[in-house]
Amino acid sequence: MTIAVGDKLPDVKLTKATADGPDQVQSSEYFAGKRVALFSVPGAFTPTCSAKHLPGFVEKAADLKAKGIDEIACTAVNDAFVMGAWGKASGSDDVTMLADGNADLAEAVGLTMDGSGFGMGKRGQRFSMVINDGVVEQLNVEEPGKFEVSSAEYMLGKL
Repeated sequence: MTIAVGDKLPDVKLTKATADGPDQVQSSEYFAGKRVALFSVPGAFTPTCSAKHLPGFVEKAADLKAKGIDEIACTAVNDAFVMGAWGKASGSDDVTMLADGNADLAEAVGLTMDGSGFGMGKRGQRFSMVINDGVVEQLNVEEPGKFEVSSAEYMLGKL
């Protein structure tokens, strides 16, 4: 079942990419007491993710924070080393990279996709959400192959 607005985010283990290396975090602790703009991409360094999705959140970080977002986080079914490298290459300190290496979060929120046709296996769908103290406040799930409703611009328009 897919997560919905008003649902509590499931508690799963994620790995935060930091300058000092991978740092294990529990989602229940990470999302507690703050308002987070979370976006999910099918994979780090992939075309749409690198050319549009991540850069949009980097570019709109100040605008999102002006609308009450405390933190911006990106997740993908990649390991923390890949997420850290992608963050260094394409991101900024305004976006926290959260590796969902085993697809635990993607599965728990019911937003997985089959990327086997591209040699990618199980991945998280492209989506964005605003999580307020662990509860989904806004949810924007893309149709397969699209990049419209999960963008930073779309999220800003809904805040």
